[in-house]
Amino acid sequence: MKAVIQRVNSSYLKIDGALRAETGRGLVVLFGVEKGDKSDFCAQIAYKTVNLRIFEDENGKMGRSLKDIDGEMLIVSQFTLAGTCNKGLRPDFTSAMEPVTAKEYYDIFVSECVKILGEDKVKTGVFATDMKVGLENDGPVTIIMEKTE
Repeated sequence: MKAVIQRVNSSYLKIDGALRAETGRGLVVLFGVEKGDKSDFCAQIAYKTVNLRIFEDENGKMGRSLKDIDGEMLIVSQFTLAGTCNKGLRPDFTSAMEPVTAKEYYDIFVSECVKILGEDKVKTGVFATDMKVGLENDGPVTIIMEKTE
């Protein structure tokens, strides 16, 4: 399971040209599931993501979390995070979780984030849909989080 976490000043997500979600200060999380991942990884990554101290505190250090700043989160499913480029020039996605289970895990991850932050703070895309994501990365700060057994 992988999450690419970007600290942002703002973000938006469009589907077929229509605005589906937008956020202010917070995080954009690209979330991917791989074969062999377990459902309990979702809660672990949700907890770490929401509590990850990557926002500046009063001393200018990364000492505050998304929860601390009362920020918002945009979660986007992204199976391409499971891609590898070990051979040739075309990414290989055979390690991606099959779609039914991947959607289940995505939904669990979203639900866990909502439990911690509240429904009004968590925005999402639509699983397995072509989406356009825009953001203003703050820093830039981008963290790659992985959970494997």
